[in-house]
Amino acid sequence: MTLLQIAFLIISAVTILAALGVVVGRNILRNALALILAFLGVAALYLLLEATFLAAVQVLIYVGAIAVLILFAIMLTERLMKQERATNEQWWVVLVASALLAAILIFLVGAVEWQVTPTEIGGDPIANLGRALLTTYVLPFEVASLLLLMALVGAIIIAREREEA
Repeated sequence: MTLLQIAFLIISAVTILAALGVVVGRNILRNALALILAFLGVAALYLLLEATFLAAVQVLIYVGAIAVLILFAIMLTERLMKQERATNEQWWVVLVASALLAAILIFLVGAVEWQVTPTEIGGDPIANLGRALLTTYVLPFEVASLLLLMALVGAIIIAREREEA
């Protein structure tokens, strides 16, 4: 077993455990921190695949923006920080459905013969992506950034209204 394979197994295990912590955890703040760890694990997997641009985008967008926005929303919403125990009596249905879905996916991954064909990418892919984001997709890119900004401002306004009341 090479060092790269050992690193892959360790990073994968940490990422999977962090993802389980997101789903199974009872404290929403710890769940958000586990989500950040899972995002960082995915970025590390991208680095192992030598996709440095994807790793940087993963860290900047998901860890740097989405996860921080989730943390702001959690911290600004006082009701969510209280230690109330939420129970769901139908957990076993989700467990059975998840196990069935996992079994189907494992069967399909093993049964399908995956064909890999090498393809040539014309030009610099990062430059092509930058050009596309600033020309063809500039409007959706800006709309997404404005939506994130409005969500953050809305959370702050809601939190201040509760403090004044």
